[in-house]
Amino acid sequence: MSRPSRPPPGPTTRAAKAPPVASQRQLRAGELMRHALVEILREEGLADPVLAGVSVTITEVKMSPDLRNALCFVEPLGGSHAAEVVKALNRSSRFLRGKLGRGIDMKFTPELKFVHDDSFDEAARMDRLFEDPRVRADLEAPGDAAAQPADADADKTDDDHGA
Repeated sequence: MSRPSRPPPGPTTRAAKAPPVASQRQLRAGELMRHALVEILREEGLADPVLAGVSVTITEVKMSPDLRNALCFVEPLGGSHAAEVVKALNRSSRFLRGKLGRGIDMKFTPELKFVHDDSFDEAARMDRLFEDPRVRADLEAPGDAAAQPADADADKTDDDHGA
């Protein structure tokens, strides 16, 4: 009696796994946290001079499965000085966590970690790529090439098919 063979463990089996998907509970808690943080940042004046007069957008809050840690993606208005703003927010995270604990109804107030949301930069990079004339030519070429054989077949008559 032989045993079925398994693929050897290694990079191929690990690479095939999808990243963990957030549960509905994590998504709901993340949105609750995002809204509460937006209100705190809008109404409270943070003492850090780097954050004085800076408008910060909280684009997303990802919660850990146990809801004890929150990863907050932020983008300063205009995108300037993002690294300094993120450092200042991380320095103020204990103060923000204290305010958050009074503003949300959760068993635990999660630890906050702020990171720069680079999706705006990536979207701008993609836009620049699509505007490049060489890329635009490549994008338009396959559509033209696909249309030519169909048009060529439509122009054929019965005589062209060997009848």
